[in-house]
Amino acid sequence: MEPSKVYFTNMRTNSNINLPQKLKKLMKAAGIEQIDFADKFTAIKIHFGEPGNLAYLRPNYAKVVVDMVKELGGKPFLTDCNTLYVGGRKNALDHMDSAYVNGFNPFATGCHVIIADGLKGTDEAVVPVNLQYIKEAKVGRALMDADVLISLSHFKGHESTGFGGTMKNIGMGGGSRAGKMEQHSAGKPGVKLDKCVGCRQCAKICAHGAISFPEKKAVIDANKCVGCGRCVGICPKDAIHTMWDEALDVLSKKMVEYTYAICHGRPCFHISLVIDVAPCCDCHAENDAPVVPDVGMFASFDPVALDHACADAVLRQPLLPNTCLTDGHAHIHEEQEHDPFKMAHPDTNWMTQVEYGHEIGLGNKEYELITV
Repeated sequence: MEPSKVYFTNMRTNSNINLPQKLKKLMKAAGIEQIDFADKFTAIKIHFGEPGNLAYLRPNYAKVVVDMVKELGGKPFLTDCNTLYVGGRKNALDHMDSAYVNGFNPFATGCHVIIADGLKGTDEAVVPVNLQYIKEAKVGRALMDADVLISLSHFKGHESTGFGGTMKNIGMGGGSRAGKMEQHSAGKPGVKLDKCVGCRQCAKICAHGAISFPEKKAVIDANKCVGCGRCVGICPKDAIHTMWDEALDVLSKKMVEYTYAICHGRPCFHISLVIDVAPCCDCHAENDAPVVPDVGMFASFDPVALDHACADAVLRQPLLPNTCLTDGHAHIHEEQEHDPFKMAHPDTNWMTQVEYGHEIGLGNKEYELITV
């Protein structure tokens, strides 16, 4: 198999070219014009950033992608799915408010925001994949209704998968609430009894009779529960929660299988910006200092090669001072010394994503890096 082509440009500018222009030039060099966008609904999968976090991608980059799609005749929209956890993106209304607060509005980006899995995270398309872990992926419906998919990812560290890049943006980000539950949890949701007020909203929405109230507090019968996550979304007190009990390598593999389900069988193009490389995900309501210098912008038709190229680029960078990686890390093992992802999250193995994506045919871990 020939190495996949990954295109790269750095963050240097001068009076002749600025960063938006460099991103447009990168996309063209990487071949985005090969896709037939004419009258095609085009989902631009992005993370809008949890309010309080300032490491997410600026909306200016999204506007470059939107304008390019329009120039090529497409009908773009920015999209993401709701979260499992408490925060500013748990339902579509709060999620859109968060997107607008962070600058992702039609006036700034030139297109609308659509929350792909609907008001409560239950509007999903079931996508047969029949892979090792996932037989039917549960994906935000608007994401699957699109004719073309473009991912615009912020590459950074992640506490469960080592790094969060293209496959994380698509696979985990594209899962509906039930899809995220399936990826994160080996079991079923649990109840925080101190938060439960016995309102029974969860029981009303449960289609399987899995929730009872023997002591005026919700109890979930794991034998009846199917893990759909609807009770997580409906609880007004955030008393029902995901168990987060899946092994990290299995979580990564499930996430890659979801990426396969979302990308397979339609035109896809992927962009990843290795800037503001915080140690943790943009899902946090805060961001720690970047651990390495800004590297640049990458683009490819291959999500596996793209993630691998971005990870390798981070590994080549010096560690920045005054970060979580340079403050008192005498305990770091030798094999972690030159790997910021493992330094930040020693229990993770980011290569799992890359190797498994290669194994199932999502893409090629071997790449040729072409500087634009």
